[in-house]
Amino acid sequence: MARTYSTMVELGSPAPAFDLPAANPEADGREGLRRALSDFDASALVVVFTCNHCPYARHVEPVLISLANEFAGEGVDFVAISSNDPEAYPEDAFEPMSVRAREQGYPFPYLFDETQETARAYGAVCTPDVFVFGPDRRLAYRGRVDETRPNMGEPTGNDLRNALRELLAEGAVAGEQQPSMGCNIKWKTGNQPVG
Repeated sequence: MARTYSTMVELGSPAPAFDLPAANPEADGREGLRRALSDFDASALVVVFTCNHCPYARHVEPVLISLANEFAGEGVDFVAISSNDPEAYPEDAFEPMSVRAREQGYPFPYLFDETQETARAYGAVCTPDVFVFGPDRRLAYRGRVDETRPNMGEPTGNDLRNALRELLAEGAVAGEQQPSMGCNIKWKTGNQPVG
């Protein structure tokens, strides 16, 4: 597995718009088969670029589900997005995404970024890659879920949990933010981001 670190997009950056099909549209109780940025109106929005097959993504998957449930009544929405090339990685195609979301009980929508335009707009490069936006949909946190890795500790979600608690209480996240690390997004030929 190739380790890739997140690019640490500039704090305060606006959340790029998206409108993507949901592999599990029933997860959040909203109408329709697609989800757009404008559908999420909570005080904080957690956007996680992830996928089915990556061991780093699978490692933090249980704690992301737990955090989404923990913060459900506190004004925090979660959304997961898979941007991997489904031809090269069939396990990350739309139907397997739907199966995984239901089997694992995702309490948030799992969206399919087939064109990879959303990942490019966000500056996402790895799985998992986490972005937290405040009520103004400006970037307040980007970085790791926690300090653990596959076969190196049980996931705690401490970094992301602490960032969310601070954002809800103070309106900002102070202190150093550590980059996320995981597998690189599986880009389609010629679609890799420049830089």
